[in-house]
Amino acid sequence: MDLLLWRHAEAVDGTPDELRELTPRGHRQAEAIAQWLSERKPKCLRILVSPARRAQQTARCFTREFETAPAVGLAGDHRTLLEAAGWPGAGGAVLIVGHQPTLGQTASFLLTGKPADLSVKKGALWWITTRMRAGMPQSVLKASITAELADGE
Repeated sequence: MDLLLWRHAEAVDGTPDELRELTPRGHRQAEAIAQWLSERKPKCLRILVSPARRAQQTARCFTREFETAPAVGLAGDHRTLLEAAGWPGAGGAVLIVGHQPTLGQTASFLLTGKPADLSVKKGALWWITTRMRAGMPQSVLKASITAELADGE
C-alpha cells in the first residue's frame, strides 16, 4: 500500500482556523506539488482531504475528485488518519491532504514506530509505501518533496 501525506500549502493567519485560505504563495506551492504528483501518481488513487478550507484548496489544485474526511482534519491524529486510509491492509494508494502535527506524527509512526513530531513543510508531500517482510509490514519512504523542489527553485 502507498500512503501519500500532503501538507496543505501556506495559508493566511487568523481565526477561525478551519476557514483560513491559501495565500498567493500557497496557491503556487499547491500547484507545484500537484504538477509533480500528476506526473507520478499511482493508479487507483483514493484521496482524503481535511474539511479545513486551506486543505480543500490545496487538493483542488490537483483534482476535484476527493472525499472530505474529518478523520484527517484538524481534530484528527495519526491513529484516525491511518484508520481512515485503511493502512496497511487496504492496498492501492491513498493521498491524504491534511495538517501538522498529525502528518509528521503519522510519518514518524510509520517509519520509526513512534508518533514523534517530525516537521512536514507547508505544501510538502511525503510518500510512504509498505511491503511485507517476514509476515510483518515494513514502511519505506519512497519520496519526500517540497513545493520549492517540485517547482525547480
